[in-house]
Amino acid sequence: MNWNIDSSHTTVAFAVKHMGFFTVRGQFKKVAGTILTNEQGVPNKIEASIEAASIETGDPQRDAHLRSPDFLDAEQYPEIRFLSDAIEAIDENKYKIYGSLTIRNISKPVVLEAEVSPAIKDPWGLTRAGATATGVLNRKDWGLTWNQVLEFGALLVGEEVKFNIEVEAIAAQTEAAA
Repeated sequence: MNWNIDSSHTTVAFAVKHMGFFTVRGQFKKVAGTILTNEQGVPNKIEASIEAASIETGDPQRDAHLRSPDFLDAEQYPEIRFLSDAIEAIDENKYKIYGSLTIRNISKPVVLEAEVSPAIKDPWGLTRAGATATGVLNRKDWGLTWNQVLEFGALLVGEEVKFNIEVEAIAAQTEAAA
């Protein structure tokens, strides 16, 4: 079955240490993609894209810096992409998702841990399902190396990025009608 990510009900959030002690949180506001599952709802393939310029942290000056060539270079590399390579069941609704994350045209392997909710019919007759995925990456692996070392040795921007993804997906109409 084909599913389309419902971007209005999907969040790609991240957290990064600032000056070694404070956590800055943000999210990407524009996400799209598809998920392919078997008839039992087990995911087989995931493709997603994020508009790099849609990053928001609650501080316009910081957001502009994150969009700049120092970080995402959103003008030159407008899209962040994820493509799954393999999905391994851990138990009935938990999975390890192995895939390739592309940022600034650099593709690197990542592993996500995901929990999938059962599908339901919404009040409008559409079939929906949800999932939560988490992971950690080192931003330097994608060439996001800008930083400053502070007087007491801490980094201004942490290298480890923790992320949490909340996805709601809608079964494609052609599949649901078939």
